[in-house]
Amino acid sequence: MPFDLVIELKNEPGALARVAKAVSDAGVNLAAATCMGTAEQVELHILVPHAEAAKHALALSQLAVTREREVVVVEVEDRPGVLADLTRRVANGGVDLDLVYIATRNRVVFGSPDLAGLKAVLG
Repeated sequence: MPFDLVIELKNEPGALARVAKAVSDAGVNLAAATCMGTAEQVELHILVPHAEAAKHALALSQLAVTREREVVVVEVEDRPGVLADLTRRVANGGVDLDLVYIATRNRVVFGSPDLAGLKAVLG
């Protein structure tokens, strides 16, 4: 079951490298990452298959996970219109999205307050 973990970081050189090292040293694959924020502070989202192992490794490196949640990951064909098709299905199912990013190997990550509804429409 894939999890999106959020780590709030001071925006400085090496911040992402510390997170990547902590997770990889624990043997956890980082399947995706996206970062948003300001010049001072960023919110890093990472996609991992095993939340507990990643959270433990991050804690040992003095990096705290501020939020976590299960997400839906959909394998897709790499072609124009895929995201439009998927998000149309989600909209037609009446599900609100609050997270979308692209993962490795042609996958799209979706998050919603209505996880069950999201799974139903993208299942």
